[in-house]
Amino acid sequence: MTATAEHTDLDRTRFFIDGEWVEPRGSQTHEALEAATGEHLGTAALATDADIDAAVHAARRALDSGPWGRTTAAERADYMHRFAAALAARAESTSTLVSQENGMPIGLSSAFNGAAPAGLLQMYAELIKQLALEEVRPSQAGATIVRREPVGVVGAIAPWNYPQVLAMMKIAPALAAGATIVLKPSPETALDSYVMGDAAKEAGLPPGVLNIVLGGREAGASLVSHPNIDKVAFTGSTATGRIIGAECGRLIRRVTLELGGKSAAIFLDDGDVDTFIAGLGMASFMNNSQTCTTQSRILVARSRYDEVVDAVAAYARDQRIGNPLDPEVTIGPMASEQHLNRVLGYIDVGRNSNARLVAGGGRPADQNRGWFVEPTVFADVDNSDQLAREEVFGPVMAMIPFNDDDDAVKIANDSNYGLGGSVWTSDEERGINVARRVRTGTIGVNYYLLDLGAPFGGMKDSGIGRELGPEALNSYLEYKSIYASAAQLPS
Repeated sequence: MTATAEHTDLDRTRFFIDGEWVEPRGSQTHEALEAATGEHLGTAALATDADIDAAVHAARRALDSGPWGRTTAAERADYMHRFAAALAARAESTSTLVSQENGMPIGLSSAFNGAAPAGLLQMYAELIKQLALEEVRPSQAGATIVRREPVGVVGAIAPWNYPQVLAMMKIAPALAAGATIVLKPSPETALDSYVMGDAAKEAGLPPGVLNIVLGGREAGASLVSHPNIDKVAFTGSTATGRIIGAECGRLIRRVTLELGGKSAAIFLDDGDVDTFIAGLGMASFMNNSQTCTTQSRILVARSRYDEVVDAVAAYARDQRIGNPLDPEVTIGPMASEQHLNRVLGYIDVGRNSNARLVAGGGRPADQNRGWFVEPTVFADVDNSDQLAREEVFGPVMAMIPFNDDDDAVKIANDSNYGLGGSVWTSDEERGINVARRVRTGTIGVNYYLLDLGAPFGGMKDSGIGRELGPEALNSYLEYKSIYASAAQLPS
């Protein structure tokens, strides 16, 4: 995180606070580099505690004394639809920028960073209009008015791997509920985050409703512990989530944590290899495996083990590695040099274990710049091995044999994590029954694809709470009971 003499039209050296682009209180900056080339993209300012404080106070004013705290659900929905339209108009350039920042293949970026944020705003705008924010229940003493009220000021911390959609998974339900937000994006995707500020301003979102302040861990800690924050919504590593969860517990503060995973893809003895290989891109290699739901433990019935190992190894070797802006590329670079070194370190762990390397194992010979790594597959991994226990967050697969369905479920559940997963079988009912027994927040049968209309989140070390679906609104609402006589009830 250094200052740079280079300047580009992507430089974002101000913060979006109280509806305006304002100068930072400090002087520290972050140089953004293109993942595929290592070349300079732009420069972004990094927040101090004073910047975080200003953003939180703006959000508090917007809620307590500004117009946002007095809006109806229909009025908020109108703002959200305008916000969605402004983001949709920027979708193509936003998708390209994210791919440059973190290496995400452009087709995937177009879906998750271009289309999905606007879609989420539209979805929650309609959901909040349909939700009764007050209901009357009879009681022994008369009646009770049960109200749903906004949770307050939300501190939202988004990661770098799917920066636009993961931020919007917090912003959209919070706006619908009537909360205000301070978003702290990750420096690894420093530049695209400010697209949301531009779009919010164009949409006429009232000042202070959404504030965007880029910063590192210190800024995140300041946001989490700020006395005017009512709820924290975090997506990121389990290690950081533990710290945030502990602080929110100390402060008795609402918190949603969407954390890491070490998910299992279970290939049963009647599975179809072609179906599995067709779904492997989304299940295990999506976004260069820089995905929290990556099914990097591939569990295979012993009777089919050699066949499936060969098929997965061939799949890995057949991937087209290169610049993520090329629509033909299926595997782009890692998001940063630091992250590349982390992934290469896990490949070394696998090489030094009893596992058998069957594909990949290093950097591609035809890529002489950028942060590329070969899709790598290790066979004969034991579920107790480090490679099977820890999240790599890169395209490194651990293949593990099992004896029968019970053994598969036992191995899948023998993990500190529980976020994603899949079951592959020619008998869907059998697959569903196995899926029911795996302790995980999401799991697919013969495919894995996130459903934005259904709750998403993890069990065990993979997190607390749920995002997406109508259920996500509950994270941004508080319940209030007003005890009243029948004469005092609204007609």
